[in-house]
This record gives sequence, structure tokens and C-alpha cells, in this order.
Amino acid sequence: METNLIITPKTKVLQLIEAYPNLEEVLINYVPAFSKLKNPLLRKTVAKIATLQQAAAVGNVKVEDLVNLLRKEVGQDLTNISENDLQYNITPPDWLSVTQIIETIDIKPILDAGEQPVSIVISSLNKLSENEILLIQAPFLPAPLIDKALSLGFSHFIKNENKDLFLIYFKRAN
Repeated sequence: METNLIITPKTKVLQLIEAYPNLEEVLINYVPAFSKLKNPLLRKTVAKIATLQQAAAVGNVKVEDLVNLLRKEVGQDLTNISENDLQYNITPPDWLSVTQIIETIDIKPILDAGEQPVSIVISSLNKLSENEILLIQAPFLPAPLIDKALSLGFSHFIKNENKDLFLIYFKRAN
């Protein structure tokens, strides 16, 4: 199949594996967490909006290494990518207090139903008052969701409980 898709950190995961189906196995072999791509619901929801930059954050790999691995596989020139990626906050902030959590949203059932959790989470974020915290429970690091909340001016903290549970705390930025 002939394709003109140039692989960059901004390439969407679904766009990549539709243009280059052979790269799905390359992704899974490089980061076993990407095996979730085989789940049709996750493919239809998360893979549709997640970029390679966000996937690298989920897989805890350098975006430059991931992009160059994929580019090499399809015969594209390697690239240098500056590391000014969004850094996710994994250090407990001063504002974190479980007594200020006003709502908890588990996004797994939403994803299992084939839905996107972004609008539900953003709606809850917009209802937060100054010192209230929203807790999101996710089966993986929901990088696109975090990026969207950051773009709207929310602070966050990520706690990785285990390989299938991430806790993301959101609060209005001061």
C-alpha cells in the first residue's frame, strides 16, 4: 500500500496503524502496554485521538526513540525531536488533600461502552470550585485527557497504583 503519511510526534496512533498496519506489532513489541490497541473499543476511542507523543508518555519511552523506530520500519529518514514535551506531574503537590475530592470518575466503564470520557471529565472539571479536586481512575495513562485539562488551565497529579490503575487528580490552577 502506498501512503504519504510522514510519522511525527503529532501523528495519531490510529492514523499510523491504518496507514502502516505492520507497525501495530512493532508498537506492541516495543512497549507491551500498547497491546491494548488490539481491543476494538480502545482502538475506536483512545487510538483515534492519542498522538505518538502521548503514546510515548503512556509507554514511558522517549518520543524521539519511538518515532525513529517507526520511521525506520517504513523507510523514512530519522529525525531529531526536541524534548520540550509536556511533562506530567508525578510529584505530590501541596494542594493534594483527599478531603477535597468532590467526585471520582472511573473512565474504564466509559471506554468499555465505546464512549469517549473527555466530555464527561471536562464537564466535571468545569464545575470545580477553587479548592475542590476531581479524581479520575483510568486503566492506563490518559495522556490526551490530561493534555486537554492542562490546556484549560487545570493542575494535575498522577499516581500510578499498578499497571492497570492510574489515579489522576485535577484542581483549578491558581
